[in-house]
Amino acid sequence: MNFSTAYVIPAAVLAGALVPIQAGANAALGRHLGHPLWATMVSLAVSAVAAMVVMALLRVPAPSFGEIGRLPWWGWTGGLSGVFYITAALMLAPRLGAGAFLAAVIAGQMLAALLLDRYA
Repeated sequence: MNFSTAYVIPAAVLAGALVPIQAGANAALGRHLGHPLWATMVSLAVSAVAAMVVMALLRVPAPSFGEIGRLPWWGWTGGLSGVFYITAALMLAPRLGAGAFLAAVIAGQMLAALLLDRYA
């Protein structure tokens, strides 16, 4: 195992371990705010602020906004997918439980990956 793999694999495992924690935290947020969509909005706002702090600390240069015009239409679906996922987790994880919800999510990820690898 090389030096970078020694950090990359544990970071990926940590990212995966945070998913059920995120689902539970967002579910609690939804209960306290009264609606899953408010929790989605707050969660994404916190994410945006956290990303800005990290970018400032790492001194990430600003992008060339001229490139946005050349972005394919599907390039915007990442944000929409994030809203759908967070809202689905807020509404479904409490009903299914974290394990069943994540099993269904992983099944969906595998199916989509297989279809994308085959047809895209």
